[in-house]
Amino acid sequence: QVQLVESGGGSVQTGGSLRLSCAASGYTYSSYCMGWFRQAPGKEREGVAAIYSYYVTTYYADFVKGRFTISQDNAKNTLYLQMNTLKPEDTAMYYCAADRGNFGYQLRARTFDFWGQGTQVTVS
Repeated sequence: QVQLVESGGGSVQTGGSLRLSCAASGYTYSSYCMGWFRQAPGKEREGVAAIYSYYVTTYYADFVKGRFTISQDNAKNTLYLQMNTLKPEDTAMYYCAADRGNFGYQLRARTFDFWGQGTQVTVS
């Protein structure tokens, strides 16, 4: 059974930083595309970043390029999202997701098969 458990969310001031973690279990971690998504109240879920674990190739949404970094520790089956220079518009619930297919780089939520429960990030 695939399980994704996020942690690391919280409240920070504008310009601050947070690092989100996602502990994965129940599957061969390196064989999936892993992604981070976010959803603000009243808005659709949007892709933030993705990484192909095996190839270590990363993709970012334009609105986080240069500020956020997706990374992984394959030995720990853990995905990270380092978020710097946070803005109020980054406030959202952040979700970790896993994609068994080949289109995770498109950062579309419907592509991803498994989801965590989310961790709240609030920037004020």
